[in-house]
Amino acid sequence: MSPSGASAIRDVSDTAIWVAYYRAVETDRPDAIIRDPLAKVLVGERGAAIASTFTRTGQYTAWSVIARTVIIDDYIQDALKEGVDAVVNLGAGLDTRPYRMDLPASLTWIEADFPHMVQFKEESLRDQVPRCQLQRVGLDLSNNEVRREFLATVAPDAKRILVLTEGVIPYLTEDQVSELAHDLRARPQVALWVVEYFSEVSYRYMKRFANTRQLANAPFQFFPANWMGFFGERGWQQKEIHFFGEIGRRFGRTPPMPWIARLVMAVMSKQRVEQMQRLSGYLLLSRSDSAAR
Repeated sequence: MSPSGASAIRDVSDTAIWVAYYRAVETDRPDAIIRDPLAKVLVGERGAAIASTFTRTGQYTAWSVIARTVIIDDYIQDALKEGVDAVVNLGAGLDTRPYRMDLPASLTWIEADFPHMVQFKEESLRDQVPRCQLQRVGLDLSNNEVRREFLATVAPDAKRILVLTEGVIPYLTEDQVSELAHDLRARPQVALWVVEYFSEVSYRYMKRFANTRQLANAPFQFFPANWMGFFGERGWQQKEIHFFGEIGRRFGRTPPMPWIARLVMAVMSKQRVEQMQRLSGYLLLSRSDSAAR
């Protein structure tokens, strides 16, 4: 089917359906690493339709979606032990953590996304009961004035806030990510921030993937010269980092690769293999002492 068909990704919001589909598929596995029964409710038939267009990369995307879910779940649980009393999920998409995770009933959890996404989730999950104090806010996070007003007032009683931007950063420009980094830092209560990590070595693979027809309406745009340095210059430092390959080894799920790639890796040096296993993952950032504008 062509990119203009019913199975095409029409905009960034559709990527939420795409990745939630893989969580639904994982849930049905007898050896599931994570279970997200509400994902199937949210993706409907469209999730499978979108995923069906990624014939060459779908297996790897499914593997990485599950790995990133595990990493972020762990970050959240650890942050709660360290005193986080509010989670703000920017670009929340079809995330269902407030329903599926073991969370304190007193925890404040705010989801922010486009109004149509918020309305869809409210309607689809109206009979479900979250395990924490869940709120949803419909807004366009790319609107600087609206975003800053939201971040300045969100969770007013919170003492320590964890911000999630799962599957968000790659679709933003460097200027947009820079503005977001400064906006989060301007709120003293924002203590921790979860973001993607891609090594510069991975950029050529990402750009090749981003230029496929399936992502024509939701291209990757964030390719800083130095990923870690970019956030460091804006007042954020690495607290933790976990790579997808690490999660794969932990659960005995090796990344799906064509046979030729396995053959090439078999003759690589140990150093090169380790580099390939650290191409992507998720960062937990904490505030640093200074930031440049």
